[in-house]
Amino acid sequence: MARSKRVSWAVIGAGHGGQALAAYLALKGEKVSLHNRSAGPVEAIRRQGGIRLRGAVTGFARLEVVSSDMEEALDGVRVILVTVPASAHRDLARAMAPYLQAGQIIILNPGRTLGAVEFQHVLRENGAPPGLTVAETETFIFASRRVEPGVSRINRVKRKVHLAALPAYRTASVLRQVRHVLPQFVAAANVLETGLSNIGAIFHPAPTLLNAGWIESASQFDYYHQGITRGVARALERVDEERLAIAESYRVRAVPARRWLAAVYGTRADDLYTAIQRTKAYGGLKSPASLEHRYVFEDVPMSLVPLADLARAAGRSAPVMESLITIACALTGVDWVKKGRTLASVGLGGMGVEEIIDFVKVGLRKVPHTQTRTTSSWNGETVASDAEAFMGPDAP
Repeated sequence: MARSKRVSWAVIGAGHGGQALAAYLALKGEKVSLHNRSAGPVEAIRRQGGIRLRGAVTGFARLEVVSSDMEEALDGVRVILVTVPASAHRDLARAMAPYLQAGQIIILNPGRTLGAVEFQHVLRENGAPPGLTVAETETFIFASRRVEPGVSRINRVKRKVHLAALPAYRTASVLRQVRHVLPQFVAAANVLETGLSNIGAIFHPAPTLLNAGWIESASQFDYYHQGITRGVARALERVDEERLAIAESYRVRAVPARRWLAAVYGTRADDLYTAIQRTKAYGGLKSPASLEHRYVFEDVPMSLVPLADLARAAGRSAPVMESLITIACALTGVDWVKKGRTLASVGLGGMGVEEIIDFVKVGLRKVPHTQTRTTSSWNGETVASDAEAFMGPDAP
């Protein structure tokens, strides 16, 4: 599959989402590059000459480049769509940094919570070039599964997916670049809104952790309809209330989980338990086979940990989230706070609510009067080089 000068998209990750997204774009007539770190899926797709899509979208998609070489996959593309798990974002940003080029747009699909902030921070630390834009979606655009390398099934294409760039005033520019192919992408206020609209933080960790005994007994069950009992659902409602309170502190829109189910699946009920039981799309979806699953290994460190840290920065308590994090650490023997996204680890340590809001909106970070500012250039802008200084421009 030879490189074409017209390649405009790179999809990073050939898993459930990435393989489907690369094929979908190619079937829309776009020139697409697909990267996967391990060579197995790459070789399978190369052997058959592309990816076959089944389900809601059908066809055989031929890609311009399929490679496990990052430099080859990123060369000359305009938009880079990251589809790897959020727990891999840090390492991926390090791997991508040497091969990025000015003007490229990187979209995390999705970012989970503080994903774009972390990705941009790691790019800075690893010498990425100026003129890059990092953005994120609140959720993945499809409900899809990789049947095997080279074959994917798209069960549903979502009608609307919110997207925000960092800083927020760049969102409109990103949407102009992608909407001709992905009209489902619509503007969110900022990356706090996309991160606080992370419904996976509600529906993934708590039911898994609260059903740990059942999961570890090697007996799979219906994850939603059996695993989310009335008691578990009450715990989910508490987590959701904490998420909504955090969103209120940062002045962003967040939809309650019950309303989200109504909007996405058309299920309506007076309580979350009944709404989940009435959601037909959840029927038959099996529980994780073990606790070593992304519902814990991704959603705890990349969703619950940053949400709880945002709550602390706002002076709010999030006792149920904190308890779930503690339980996850105890059950797995892993310090998920240390491994997770915190405000300090993504470069926002010591900032208050207003400073965080300013940062995601216009890229500003205040400098204490006692510090001396020195400047350098990143992202095509003059920025201060110390950790507490301005990290971006005023909004135009």
